[in-house]
Amino acid sequence: MRALVQRVTSGQVDVREPGGAVRTAGRIGPGLVVFFGVSVGDELPTAEKLAEKCARLRCFEDEQGKINLDIRQTGGAILVVSQFTLYADTSRGNRPSFSGAARPDLAVPCYERFVSALRQLGIPVETGEFGADMLVSIRNDGPVTLMLEL
Repeated sequence: MRALVQRVTSGQVDVREPGGAVRTAGRIGPGLVVFFGVSVGDELPTAEKLAEKCARLRCFEDEQGKINLDIRQTGGAILVVSQFTLYADTSRGNRPSFSGAARPDLAVPCYERFVSALRQLGIPVETGEFGADMLVSIRNDGPVTLMLEL
C-alpha cells in the first residue's frame, strides 16, 4: 500500500460526470492531500497502519520553523484521492503497466478502511470518488511531498 502525501494550503477534487458536468466531491484548506494506492496482495489491516502513519507524520512547522508537528496538532484536514497509478510499472518501456495495482474488489475496501481509520483518529477527511474521472487541484505548501509505503 502506498500513500503519496502532500502538505497543502488547499486541495480540491472535482468529479467529471458523463456528459461533461463537473461537481466538487471534496475540498480542504490547510492540511494534507493523500493519493492512496493499493497493490495486489495488500490487506485491510495495512490500511489502518498506513492511516496511523499519515496521522503521525510530522511534516508541519512548529513555532520555531522546524518540521515537527503532525496533522492533528495543526487542526488541518486530509483529502484522500484513490490513485491506482501509484503502482505503474514502466520498467519494460514507456507505456505503464498497472498489473501491480489491486482490482477494485480489494482496493475499494482498503480505501474505505483507510478513510475510516483517519476519521476515527479525529481528523476531518474529505475524499474523491473511487474509480471516477477526477480533476485534482492542489496548492502544495513548501513544497513538501512524501511517499509512504507499507
